Amino acid sequence: MSSPTPFSPEQLTIVPANEASREDVAAVFGTTDAGRCQCQRFKVAGWIWRDTTQQERTEMLGSQTACGIPAAADTSGLVAYVDGEPVGWAAVQPRTAYPKLRTSRVVWAGRDEDKDDDGVWAVTCLVVRRGYRGRGLTYPLAAAAVAHARDRGARALEAYPMVTHPGKQITWGELHGGAHQVFEEAGLKEVTRPTVRRSVMRIDFADTPRGLS
Repeated sequence: MSSPTPFSPEQLTIVPANEASREDVAAVFGTTDAGRCQCQRFKVAGWIWRDTTQQERTEMLGSQTACGIPAAADTSGLVAYVDGEPVGWAAVQPRTAYPKLRTSRVVWAGRDEDKDDDGVWAVTCLVVRRGYRGRGLTYPLAAAAVAHARDRGARALEAYPMVTHPGKQITWGELHGGAHQVFEEAGLKEVTRPTVRRSVMRIDFADTPRGLS
């Protein structure tokens, strides 16, 4: 059986989330894993499922994205559309916007740098809407996250993807940060491999001529 055909660039549009609607973001997230989390895993105090409610997480995401406010100075991600239909999400902000990254042993294993440096951004989650998966949408989402961070003044962008292996079963909860090869194609390079299946990747924009990232 042949693989589904990737969407063409002409079909695809990716915009900052403040230029999208809350309804569009909700359609991408659906009602299962991503819809429950609302991209708050690295932001909420305490244990996400114990110390927050679904309504609280939904309201937090709505505030962070500034959906429907095109003039907003900040937003927390990007929304992808295929032929006008909302299909994808990338969470990308300054690394300091994610309090739980600051205390992550995975993120900081073997590293010694300023954890409060807001010039370093992070892309922490890629979501593709059910029914549109398996057609390569995480690749343009990762590339758009790189461009978005750079355009917003970031000095560098990090990601914390999973290293996938043939025959090894994975779940959405493991792969929410994206796959290693997706960020490799977007220009990021591995900094550390803190676990067998998790890597820390980074692109420093001062080292990358504009137009090549």
